[in-house]
Amino acid sequence: MDKVLTQLVEKLQKAYGDRLVSVVLYGSAAAGDHHPHFSDYNVLCVLSEITSRQLAAGEDVFQWWRKQGSPAPLLLTEREVSTSTDCFAIEFNDIKRHNQLLFGRDVITSLVVDDSFYRAQVEHDLRAKVLRLRQKASGMLSDADLLRRLLLDSVSTFCVLFRHALILHGIDEPSKKREVIQRAAEQFGFDPQPCNQLLDVREERIKPRQIEPVAVLDSFLQCISLVIDAVDRLEK
Repeated sequence: MDKVLTQLVEKLQKAYGDRLVSVVLYGSAAAGDHHPHFSDYNVLCVLSEITSRQLAAGEDVFQWWRKQGSPAPLLLTEREVSTSTDCFAIEFNDIKRHNQLLFGRDVITSLVVDDSFYRAQVEHDLRAKVLRLRQKASGMLSDADLLRRLLLDSVSTFCVLFRHALILHGIDEPSKKREVIQRAAEQFGFDPQPCNQLLDVREERIKPRQIEPVAVLDSFLQCISLVIDAVDRLEK
């Protein structure tokens, strides 16, 4: 276990004591696709109860964790874990597929994910994220460095959603981002080059200034649009 994850678990144990049920690592780090400069650590923290007292007990831990460059852990009770899988189908499908138990009881292996609203959630998240991408990009088109950073941050999010679009189409999805892009390009008929260029920068194969961000943005938006259309058609 990475040193920073060990520190997190120790701090959570100290903050919550016997109310800490389990700590679970999920996402790219659990899947072996973590890149230090662009990825963060996604952590699920399960407690026996969550009140203002527990929130206060974890305040210093969460502030410290955010300073390490990762989002605050997801805080759920054990009951919420078992009853929230329908409205968080994307998240729990990801956690089920790639997770590492860092502390406590395994509450994931036997978890049954309710896929009742899975397709709708994938389409919703694709549309919401592309709207957000457009909003942010509209204020950065004259600043190439900012736009590049936005695209580099965004490609990871869309890789996750492309993977879920593949699952909805009955394809046993790969776990690595580059493999997801290739399978999605084949399935949904888009050019994988803009996505692969962004991954090349993330993996330090090329320098950021070797990509022209406005051109990549246009191509990237076309890729996303084709995936959205394919997911939308599943409803018909």
